[in-house]
Amino acid sequence: MKLAHWFKEVEESGFKAFSVLRKTIMNHYNEILNYFERRSTNASAESFNAKIKNFRVQLRGVRDKAFFLFRLSKLFA
Repeated sequence: MKLAHWFKEVEESGFKAFSVLRKTIMNHYNEILNYFERRSTNASAESFNAKIKNFRVQLRGVRDKAFFLFRLSKLFA
């Protein structure tokens, strides 16, 4: 596998930037493969998180967490 060969070359090179990239790829290896095997991403979850953040900004913060979750469930459920 070419990726395994690249990992070995990065290890031997000693370049710190490539080592950081290698660690990042290794930490997310299953998610990366999932995209290529099933073409599925977490884009819908990221979009929903952006909507929640935008809603929170519009309220200028959250004081009552229970009410905030109630409003979220009514708006986005």
